[in-house]
Amino acid sequence: MMSIWTDLWNLFFPHSCLLCGRQLISGERVLCLKCLSGLPRTQFHLRKDNIVECNFWGKIPVEHATSFLYYAKGGNVRQLLYELKYHGNQEVGEVMGRMMASELMCSHFFDGIDLIVPVPLHQRKKRLRGYNQSECLARGVSVVTGIPMDTKVVIRSRYTDTQTHKGQYARWENVRNLFACIFPGSLEGKHLLLVDDVLTTGATVVSCADAFRGIPGLRISVLTLALAGNPDNNNYFLEKYLVRIFHYLDVFLYFCTIFIRYS
Repeated sequence: MMSIWTDLWNLFFPHSCLLCGRQLISGERVLCLKCLSGLPRTQFHLRKDNIVECNFWGKIPVEHATSFLYYAKGGNVRQLLYELKYHGNQEVGEVMGRMMASELMCSHFFDGIDLIVPVPLHQRKKRLRGYNQSECLARGVSVVTGIPMDTKVVIRSRYTDTQTHKGQYARWENVRNLFACIFPGSLEGKHLLLVDDVLTTGATVVSCADAFRGIPGLRISVLTLALAGNPDNNNYFLEKYLVRIFHYLDVFLYFCTIFIRYS
């Protein structure tokens, strides 16, 4: 009976694909099958020491890390994220979370993970938006994998400006000591999966992971919906590694300055 009413509702109020506008058929949610299959996947979960994992080297120890899609200005992934973050479309997050989990399951990416932890928003920003977009993604992942999600184990302890238009150094300064772990004792020996929407410099994820530093036996993996960058750009990977080199150079010069100052 419910199916009949659903079909009638869709007849008079049809749902359309968020990207191409085509009417969705039974079984499709948010995106049509054509647009869904055409999203630019990274396939990083199939590569050990992929560029996302390399992004965290020297910052935080990670078991596994991957981003599911490429994010580029003007692309379809940008449109999806804009809908999720600024148009109140939470369904986008859950559907994309389910899709990520379904496609990553075969690679055993989730093996051994005890808890899914979405990177939190500050309560003020969450009230303004009405929800945490990373939590929507994490909920979709949790439904498919059966791994529980915890939204209370870590908090964002202060309000910060958006990272969107900040440079690399400003991003790191903006999120320094930003998160706090609430129940460290309950996490001993656990394997956490941190979930976020977009990975750009990795500053937010690193700051969040730092909140768990010192917990005995804790392991961390990272999953984001998208990685900022254009996969069609031949210099993309070179640029990422050059950014890493310059970051380590900045750290080296910083410690040299401290050493000279106090020697």
